[in-house]
Amino acid sequence: MAPRLNPLLYPGGTLVFEHLSLQKEGGFPGEPGCCKIVAGELRVREQLMEIYRRLYRHFGPRHWWPAETPFEVIVGAILTQNVSWRSAAAAIKNLKEADLLSLPGILSCGEAELAALVRPARYHFQKAKKLQAFCRVVQEEYRGDLESFLSQELEPLRRRLLRIYGIGPETADAIILYAAGKPIFVIDAYTHRIFNRLGFFPEKISYREMQRFFMEHLPPEVPLYNEYHAQIDALGHHLCLKRSPRCSPCPLSDLCRNHRQNSSGYQRSF
Repeated sequence: MAPRLNPLLYPGGTLVFEHLSLQKEGGFPGEPGCCKIVAGELRVREQLMEIYRRLYRHFGPRHWWPAETPFEVIVGAILTQNVSWRSAAAAIKNLKEADLLSLPGILSCGEAELAALVRPARYHFQKAKKLQAFCRVVQEEYRGDLESFLSQELEPLRRRLLRIYGIGPETADAIILYAAGKPIFVIDAYTHRIFNRLGFFPEKISYREMQRFFMEHLPPEVPLYNEYHAQIDALGHHLCLKRSPRCSPCPLSDLCRNHRQNSSGYQRSF
């Protein structure tokens, strides 16, 4: 198989073209003739796993997503768009107290009533409309059976979610990973900020390109994708701030291109 050249920005700020060719060599156990990943791709996986281990040691398990049911995950994924989780959680609390945190409950509401309940999540009329649009799809196409809706194969499920009003790639992928329990890596603004500063991503890169990067270099395991995304968000929320990042307590500071460029006496550890 001919080499596939893939430009990757490694920590250190150097643009490196890695040969991501695959070499036939017996394959993995149970997969005769499968391809073996060459050294360049393994190096990226090792770097990503080292970042994950450091974050996990620093922040501990994040226990994400904080919800009691898949439906609550979905409601939270929609309500947290463009706001903090605290704001979304306050809106969810209102729905619970009104005994409306269910598909029939949300569909039974008038738009103004629902908007008033989710007001803490801001953009409350838009979000009320989004919640009802999702619930209507499940009700009309799956007779209200959320489990059946979520049991679709990953790609058809993602395509259907993206056709629902108000659901974009990040929200769709959060629903797929955290509510449906299927292996897809969720990308958000924290992901781009952190991995740009580390030196992996350029300033301009698409959602799908970032997602493909993680999914090509990490094993497709739901618990790993779940916890990795949560660890990235913890770092972005607490330390790797948009302005004035707190580099001193950061567990990745010695790996970070941005930190090196703004300090002296730095030596990269990868």
